Amino acid sequence: MNILSVKVYVPADANLIFGQSHFIKTVEDLYEILIGSGTAIKFGLAFSEASGHCLIRSDGNDEQLKNKAEQELLKISAGHSFLIFLKSGFPINVLNQIKNCPEVCRIFCATANPVEVILAETEQGRAVLGVVDGFKPKGVESAEDVTKRKDFLRKIGYKR
Repeated sequence: MNILSVKVYVPADANLIFGQSHFIKTVEDLYEILIGSGTAIKFGLAFSEASGHCLIRSDGNDEQLKNKAEQELLKISAGHSFLIFLKSGFPINVLNQIKNCPEVCRIFCATANPVEVILAETEQGRAVLGVVDGFKPKGVESAEDVTKRKDFLRKIGYKR
């Protein structure tokens, strides 16, 4: 068995949601969740089929994001994983609905940070062991940092 790391390249001004699901219907159900979010989210999603033809299945309302999700998921090549790229919205807008999708088993991360997927590779295939989401902490926030955090949340509309 080999352990490897695959860097996921997030498009500019985009967020990603990376998870694991269990059925080919994942593509249709995730599409319906995202398109029905009631926001102006642009997205592309890809799902890695783990049996049968073992294809990357995809959909979305933004062709560039869809193509990028296909490319990045093909690099990861772990069965039953899915990758969503979002623009004009945030994972928080759709994450609970995605978690409640019957096919979704787990969410590994939802972020705009640089991501590395840690994989185990055997003769049979690849498994996701975890992800590296962003960078190590540099310290503990100060009172000034707390104020900046709260101001930022108000600026983007998540707090009043």
